[in-house]
Order: sequence, then C-alpha cells, then structure tokens
Amino acid sequence: MTVPRLPQAALSLKQLIRDQFLQRQKILGIYREMLRTIRQVPEEGDRKYLKDWARDEFKRNKSVTNQDAVRMMITQANNHLEELKKSLALAKS
Repeated sequence: MTVPRLPQAALSLKQLIRDQFLQRQKILGIYREMLRTIRQVPEEGDRKYLKDWARDEFKRNKSVTNQDAVRMMITQANNHLEELKKSLALAKS
C-alpha cells in the first residue's frame, strides 16, 4: 500500500509558511538585539530617541509581505545595528 503524497502546491505552501516563520524569528532577534544595544547608550535622551525610532520603524514595516522588500529591510536593520555598535565602541574608547 502506498502513502498518498501531498500535491506540490501544498508542499510549497508548507515551505512558504516555514520560511515566513524563520524570517519573523530573524526580525524579532534583530529588534531585541537593537534594544539591548540601545540600553548601552550613556545619554538618556539619546536612548529614548533611538528606542522610539527603532520601535516606530519596526511597527511601520510590520505589514510588508513582499519577500524582496523584507530581505532588504533585514539588511538595513543589520547595517543600522552594526553602525550603532561601532559608534558605542568608539564612544567608550
């Protein structure tokens, strides 16, 4: 007796859902890391500004579904995070 196979469309939908889940986890990880990094900013006013900016950017883009746009935003967020880390390292030295 053979096991019935799922149609190809069902497999691609399953893959799409898995990819979206992984992408969401990556985005949340970047957001958390950004907030942790912002906590290291010594000036309270700057910390508040950066925290509000990060929250607003992530909220503004949370409904984007185009995969190319999402990948681009992930790259931009990583770049912003690295710049923030570099600035903090320079300020501490």
